[in-house]
Amino acid sequence: ADSEAGGSFALWPPVRPVARRRGGKIRLGLPGHRHFLSSRACQDPPAVMMEEEEGAEEQQRFSYQQRLKAAVHYTVGCLCEEVASDKEMQFSKQTIAAISEMTFQQCENFAKDLEMFARHAKRSTINTEDVKLLARRSNSLLKYITEKNEDIAQFNLERKAKKKKKLEDENKNSVEPAEAGVVESEN
Repeated sequence: ADSEAGGSFALWPPVRPVARRRGGKIRLGLPGHRHFLSSRACQDPPAVMMEEEEGAEEQQRFSYQQRLKAAVHYTVGCLCEEVASDKEMQFSKQTIAAISEMTFQQCENFAKDLEMFARHAKRSTINTEDVKLLARRSNSLLKYITEKNEDIAQFNLERKAKKKKKLEDENKNSVEPAEAGVVESEN
């Protein structure tokens, strides 16, 4: 009721009193209070360590996800500014935030779909065919991805040919001095 009136705020998650024994007496404590005893202190030390490691890992994942969301939000904001200047209109902060959140959720869905496509093909690696399969509903996106894939394949072929030619030239140069040394020793 107080939080609805705007006078105070509620703690989230809710804080519950914790009972603990001390010298045969049970004391009640709240987090941050001098009589507070966390439930983890009553567990075995290895279990506490594993729980703390899992908590740290979860915190790291959450932090990474927040950084990704911030990057998506920044990029969406830049794109909205660009569109706003082209179309002479403005986007509200709420609109940019909504677009950012939807974009992030769609990226998560794309990642899950790509993993499923690769798993269905009994592969552990996502390849370009999986990406093309994901983009199949958008003709323009599929065309763009196909063109980029062909460009990359062409670039890789050219690079491979240059590398092969360079190796052949090096081998030819290293063989010629050895043959010249053999000819001189025969004379």
